Amino acid sequence: MNAVFPGSFDPITSGHMDVLTRASRIFDQVTVTVMHNARKQGKHLFTLEERLAILHEATAHFGNVSVDTFGGLLVDYMARQQKGIIVRGLRAVSDYEYELQIAHLNRQIGEVETVFIMAATRWSFVSSTMVREIASYGGDISEMVPRASAAALRRKFAEVYAEREAGA
Repeated sequence: MNAVFPGSFDPITSGHMDVLTRASRIFDQVTVTVMHNARKQGKHLFTLEERLAILHEATAHFGNVSVDTFGGLLVDYMARQQKGIIVRGLRAVSDYEYELQIAHLNRQIGEVETVFIMAATRWSFVSSTMVREIASYGGDISEMVPRASAAALRRKFAEVYAEREAGA
């Protein structure tokens, strides 16, 4: 059985990697799909190409994980790729409430199922937004993201990290 793990992954976090690792044990093939949304264009820290490169590097050690991108409705992507399972990670009840609505809609309009995987407790507070914020001040995000994301964030905020390290 094949699954799709969609998201913006701006950048991929250790929480995402936890969910992906567990999904890769459940499903024969998992496609990490970077969804690009025209309404969010210019609102991401990393370009689509940068996010894809980070994901390729972060997932290279998986034998059954691939990386792809798609714009539009996820159910259309699922139909084109002939995949029927969406994997979504959950951190808190607030995630569940939102994701449950989306899962019902996806089943209604696209006949696809959603499987929720709870992120490990140690990652329940980590989000891409928070990681970007910490990195923008030169903070240590090394435990919160895979090496590929950490390196990309350090490059993106090189001046801030250089200033912080010079002052330390």
